[in-house]
Amino acid sequence: MESIFHEKQEGSLCAQHCLNNLLQGEYFSPVELSSIAHQLDEEERMRMAEGGVTSEDYRTFLQQPSGNMDDSGFFSIQVISNALKVWGLELILFNSPEYQRLRIDPINERSFICNYKEHWFTVRKLGKQWFNLNSLLTGPELISDTYLALFLAQLQQEGYSIFVVKGDLPDCEADQLLQMIRVQQMHRPKLIGEELAQLKEQRVQKTDLEHVLEVNDGTGMLDEDEEELQRALALSRQEIDMEDEEADLRRAIQLSMQGTSRNRCQDIPQTSGSHPTSEELRKRREAYFEKQQQQQQQPAPPGQLTHLCEKSSTSCEAPDRDLVMHRCENWTIKKAEHQKIDAFELWC
Repeated sequence: MESIFHEKQEGSLCAQHCLNNLLQGEYFSPVELSSIAHQLDEEERMRMAEGGVTSEDYRTFLQQPSGNMDDSGFFSIQVISNALKVWGLELILFNSPEYQRLRIDPINERSFICNYKEHWFTVRKLGKQWFNLNSLLTGPELISDTYLALFLAQLQQEGYSIFVVKGDLPDCEADQLLQMIRVQQMHRPKLIGEELAQLKEQRVQKTDLEHVLEVNDGTGMLDEDEEELQRALALSRQEIDMEDEEADLRRAIQLSMQGTSRNRCQDIPQTSGSHPTSEELRKRREAYFEKQQQQQQQPAPPGQLTHLCEKSSTSCEAPDRDLVMHRCENWTIKKAEHQKIDAFELWC
């Protein structure tokens, strides 16, 4: 349907769009229609002056604004009718008694002009199909033959005035092309206001989204799922930090224990040679006890006895021998079981 001429609404120039869509070309401009309106105003003034330029009706007429046009771009039905007379076309009211007596099927006509509250638009047949060329639509709207009568009846119920265009319309490319082919329309055009509202809503949504991203510096969470993910990541980082602290604490305790072990090792005198086994220690103790018993059974010489007494007197502070032997035996057995400490030499 690219070949169909369709002017879209600009300001209040619906009368201009209606005529050009009807004639399928840029035939009229606001200046030309204004000229027709001024001519009609002058004709009306002259008729009023016939009754006397000093009459009250004439002075009232001069004070009133033009009824054929206004500053917004509106033009009356008289302007449209006079514009069509240039092309030999005539307008007849669709629901007038004269036309209704003709009983003409709407599909046998060529075009209609519709008006409601200062808005004009054209319904025209191009080729073998009808199209609604309303300038408030984003494009031509295909109307089937069966729907045309219902469409016109609906407009009448809504308060529209419908005019039948009589006469031969000028030739146009769309009419010639659509005589050979028929078109199909998958999607009906929308009203310009609806399209603008959708575009405005899309712009508002885009602006709101950009504002949200700007406030959050591009890192804000836009839904609950992402917020939950953020909280899960935060908990995971806390658990990792706690595990790191526990690992540091374990290493500190281990190092402290190692330092204590080294200090203990430094306090214990180191002995040369290999450590004796528990069996060797037991044999050494038995041999030592036997030797002591033999010395006790043999009488000591007088000099030696005196020497022993003196030695005993000088070591009166030493512990009892049996007690020392008992403690040494227990201590030696325990240390032999724990890493083989040389208990015998330590006791000596």
